Amino acid sequence: MADNDVLSHPALDKVAGEEFLQDAFQIMMEEGIRKGMDVSEKVCDWKEPEELHQILDLDLKDSGESRERLLERCREVIRYSVKTCHPRFFNQLFSGLDPHALTGQLITDMLNTSQYTYEIAPVFVLMEEVVLKQLRKLIGWEGGDGIFCPGGSISNIYAMNVARYHCFPECKQKGNWAVPRLAAFTSVECHYSIQKGAAFLGIGTDNVYLVAVDEKGKMIPADLEKQIKQAKSERAVPFFVNATCGTTVLGAFDPLAEIAEVCARHKVWLHVDAAWGGSALLSRKHRHLLDGINRADSVAWNPHKMLMTGLQCSAFLLQHSSDLLQKCHCAKATYLFQTDKFYDMSYDRGDKTIQCGRKVDCLKLWLMWKANGTRGLEQRVDRAFAFTRYLADEIKKREGFQLVQEPEFINLCFWFVPPSLRGKEGSTDYSHRLGKVAPAIKERMMKKGSMMVSYQPHGNRANFFRQVVTNPAVTKADLDFFLDEIERLGKDL
Repeated sequence: MADNDVLSHPALDKVAGEEFLQDAFQIMMEEGIRKGMDVSEKVCDWKEPEELHQILDLDLKDSGESRERLLERCREVIRYSVKTCHPRFFNQLFSGLDPHALTGQLITDMLNTSQYTYEIAPVFVLMEEVVLKQLRKLIGWEGGDGIFCPGGSISNIYAMNVARYHCFPECKQKGNWAVPRLAAFTSVECHYSIQKGAAFLGIGTDNVYLVAVDEKGKMIPADLEKQIKQAKSERAVPFFVNATCGTTVLGAFDPLAEIAEVCARHKVWLHVDAAWGGSALLSRKHRHLLDGINRADSVAWNPHKMLMTGLQCSAFLLQHSSDLLQKCHCAKATYLFQTDKFYDMSYDRGDKTIQCGRKVDCLKLWLMWKANGTRGLEQRVDRAFAFTRYLADEIKKREGFQLVQEPEFINLCFWFVPPSLRGKEGSTDYSHRLGKVAPAIKERMMKKGSMMVSYQPHGNRANFFRQVVTNPAVTKADLDFFLDEIERLGKDL
C-alpha cells in the first residue's frame, strides 16, 4: 500500500467499532456477569493446558479476523476463565463483583489516562487524595501521605524503601555503599513480599529476622525485642519492623500496641501490612483487631480484597505529612514535571512513585463508596464476619470436619477427615494420609466445576482447607452446599 493510501485509509471504522463494543458488552453482561454469578453455572469449565490451547487458538496471525469470530473468542475467553464473582468461589482472598466498582473500572479503562500529573488526570489527582485521606482517617491519622500501588506486595516494598531512606537519605544517591548492614524484622507468618522486598532492594534476605509467633500465629513482642538486640549485637542496624494484620493463612492480627512500644524504644520504623485485614477498620464491631495501628509509620491496605473493589486497588499510606515519598522517589523529569506550568504544580504527584505511567485505581473505590456509604461498607465487613462464624459453628456440628483453630478473622481453616481415617488419629501415617485428602477433593471440585477453595500445609500441620467469604452474593445455602459438597467429594477417599 502506498504512503498516500495509508494516510487516507481509516485505521478504525467508527461505526463498526461501536457495534463491536456494544455486542462485546452484551456478551460480558450475559456470560461474565449473569452466568458468572449464577449458582447453577460452573465456577470453572476445567480443561488441561494442551486442550485449552487448542480450543482457544491463541496463536497470532498476519491477517485480522472477522467481527463474528472475535465475538466468539470473547465468549470462549469468558467461558474457560474462572468466575471469581461466583457465589461458590472461595479460593482467594478476593471474590465477588461490585457493579459500581466495575463501572468505575470500565470508565478508567475507557479514559485511559495516567495518574502522574494534574494536566492529564485532573479529576483523578483530586479524587485519589480524597480517598487516601479517608483511608488514613480510618487508621486514626489526621495528616499524612500516600499513593495507590500495583498490589500489596509493592506497597510493602515501598514501605521498606521509604524506611531505609528515612534512616539513611544518602542511600538514594550513593546506594548501599552509603549504609551499614541493615536489619528488618517480621513474623514467620508474614507475607512473602517482605522477603522479596529485601532481595529487590539489595538489603538481602539473610538480613530479615523472623520473629516467633504464638499458637494463633501472632507475633510475640518479647521475641521481637530479643531479635532486635541480637541484630545490634551482630553490628546490624535495625531500621524496619513489619507487623501483619490478617495473615494470609490463619488470618492472625499481630499485637500492634505492644509492637509499637518495642519500635519506639529502639527508634525503628513500624510498617503494618494490613493488605488483608485493613478493611476491618470500617467495622465499629471489629476494628479493635487493629488497635494500635494509628502508631504505625506506614500501612498497606488492599480494598480489592475484603471490600470487593476489584483488582487492583492497593493503598500505601504514610502517617508523616512531610514530602518523604517525593524526596525518596523523585527524579524530576522535565518532560513531565515542568517547573513553569500555569497551574499549581503541587498537584503533579507522579514523582512520588517508582512508576511513570500509573493506572487510575481510585475511581472504582470512590464510586463504590459513594454508592454504599461508609455504613454500607461496614455492613459488608460485618456480614463476612457473621458468615464465617456461621460456617465455623456448622463445622463443629458435622462429623468428619475439624477446625484448625477458632477463627479470629474471616479465614476459616479446617480439615475434612473421610470415614476411612476416622478413629485412626494415632496411627503413624495418619498425617501423611490426611494431607492427601484436601488436594484430592480440590481436584474433584475443579473438574466438576462446582466450587473452588484453597488448601495448604502449615508448619507441621497436614494440608487443610482455607475458606474466606468476601462476596455479598453468598448465601447461607451456598455455605451449606460448600460443606455438603466437600463431604460428597471426599467420603470415599
